[in-house]
Amino acid sequence: MQLGINLGYWGAGMDADNLAVAKEADKLGYAVCWAAEAYGSDAATVLSWVAAQTERIDIGSAIFQIPARQPAMTAMTAATLDSLSGGRFRLGLGVSGPQVSEGWYGVKFDKPLARTREYVEIVRKAMTRERLSYEGEHWTLPLPDGPGKPIKLTVHPQREHIPLYVAAIGPKNLEQTGEIADGALLIFPSAEHLEETAVRHLRAGREKVGKTMDGFDVVPTLPLAVGDDVSGLADMFRPYTALYVGGMGSRKQNFYNQLAQRMGYEKEAAEIQEKYLSGDKEGAAAAVPHALIDSTTLLGSVDRIADRMQAYAAAGVTTLTLSPAGFTLEERLTALRAGTQAMERAGLA
Repeated sequence: MQLGINLGYWGAGMDADNLAVAKEADKLGYAVCWAAEAYGSDAATVLSWVAAQTERIDIGSAIFQIPARQPAMTAMTAATLDSLSGGRFRLGLGVSGPQVSEGWYGVKFDKPLARTREYVEIVRKAMTRERLSYEGEHWTLPLPDGPGKPIKLTVHPQREHIPLYVAAIGPKNLEQTGEIADGALLIFPSAEHLEETAVRHLRAGREKVGKTMDGFDVVPTLPLAVGDDVSGLADMFRPYTALYVGGMGSRKQNFYNQLAQRMGYEKEAAEIQEKYLSGDKEGAAAAVPHALIDSTTLLGSVDRIADRMQAYAAAGVTTLTLSPAGFTLEERLTALRAGTQAMERAGLA
């Protein structure tokens, strides 16, 4: 199992700290540095900035939002980042959610699975540098009866095959990800529930196309906080968990809420959502069970974190992505270093 870091979003006043975390992770031997985007900082610019100031660590989009870019543009960006970074880019994609897709990008959030499949097919085809033509339900290239013609990518990527990941939560999306991608980006992963909530669906998708899980990268992201007071550390993440389980998406379509239900928190997930959507964010945070937070984060001493890392490795995780928490840069760097210490004590390094 390898370690990665996720820098999250930029533009919140901690950009210099984020860069320092990325550079320290590079020195410590972390495998990959991911950056996210929603409706603020874009991931491509952040990744180019990080790549320019690191040497060995891979850079990855977690995620490029599918409604934000035409697939050919994504292929261009991936090829450019891979070339500029010396072959260190990993392409992570996701459909985002209804509120962002329709409210920010003006793209209807319909048939996300079919849209993702077509998008991946076009991106992969474009990056082979063959002339691009495609006929699908959502994209047709070139447009018929017009001046467009099949064009090929002029940039030569550093590598013939750039690893492609899909962010997946629901069973159908996970199964399709196993079919079409090189890896899966997971959120709110519990080691105890990972087989039933994710891995078995990924495996089914791999089997559909005659493949095994060998070489497929299972990449959950977990917040990391180091200290002796596990309960107090867990409380740090109550607002974060409440936001996703209670307020991310609509009442009818919240993928994270559905995931919490599949992990056995049906009643609690409903209560968190009801309070969050009614405006009681503090009440929603208070309603998050400690066990839910503790099972989807890495909290406590280095030895406790090492034990949890062993559980994730046993559950099939191949790259464990950490979001080191702290109120200061030094606290975040301390957490980052604790991650490598825990890996060594777990015998996974």
